[in-house]
Amino acid sequence: MNHHPYDALTPELVMEAVESTGRLCDARLLALNSYENRVYQVGIEDGEPMIAKFYRPGRWSREQVQEEHSFTLELSAAEISVVAPLADSSGETLHEFGGFLFALFPRRGGYPPELDNYDNLLVLGRTLGRIHAVGRAARFAYRQRICSQRMLAENREFLLAEFIPRELQPAYESLTADLLARVTEQYQPSAEDEIRVHGDCHVGNILWRDDVAHFVDLDDCVTAPAIQDLWMFLSGPTHERELQLAELIEGYSEFCDFEPRQLRWIEPLRTLRLVNYAAWLARRWDDPAFPRTFTWFNTERYWAEHILELREQLAALQEEPLRLL
Repeated sequence: MNHHPYDALTPELVMEAVESTGRLCDARLLALNSYENRVYQVGIEDGEPMIAKFYRPGRWSREQVQEEHSFTLELSAAEISVVAPLADSSGETLHEFGGFLFALFPRRGGYPPELDNYDNLLVLGRTLGRIHAVGRAARFAYRQRICSQRMLAENREFLLAEFIPRELQPAYESLTADLLARVTEQYQPSAEDEIRVHGDCHVGNILWRDDVAHFVDLDDCVTAPAIQDLWMFLSGPTHERELQLAELIEGYSEFCDFEPRQLRWIEPLRTLRLVNYAAWLARRWDDPAFPRTFTWFNTERYWAEHILELREQLAALQEEPLRLL
């Protein structure tokens, strides 16, 4: 029987880990909806419950996680609404217990923003402008970069070797080779274009409350162009996306300059995300939580639909980029 590292993360170990930081648990423990890491709401004696996040073993180094924390604390110090890790009496935010790196966070409430409300897009743009103004002030030394080699070239080779059904391999191999050539040609940011960004900026990582966007989970913070944190808020036909983009950039530009030529990178970045998401699921398939949750993955139907989606994406890469109205 195969064992996964998370098998050792029992409720008792979770509470012992939290108590190793000087807090006293009251035995209330609630597993939250998270797959890459394991996240729990933990009750605290004579205090508010807090969130305990246990990082997936082997995914990030200690230095990479510490950079995530440092960036989040830097944003918090600039009075930007992010959910930052809590420090212990020694000022440490990253802890280790039972072979797991973990961190504690305050509990925050809220709901995803409604993106069909243009006022919300304006607020999101302003907040991201402030985040990127801080992100430009320094560089990551250990965090990853958004790049086609890691997210497309390496992932396609892995999927072809391990997951793509034999009868679909010729189509997938040819199609992803075309995508790689097109993305490599179109997506060529300079060092000046790349800054510290959230990296996984979608509505699931934003808590909306009292007309304020509270950004959570910087677990995927990366070095990338600013547009990486903007394009996922755009949806619908071209004209609607251009109107949405106009609101985002109006708010963004109050705090940070935006380079319109980055708009040509939206479809290459979307392509990288599509392939990387499929490979992410595949690389996590030995974690029992993934087959239980993503029951539709790794079927012949899934891969056929994935190839169809990538064909549509190849066509999108050949269209004119969005305009800034």
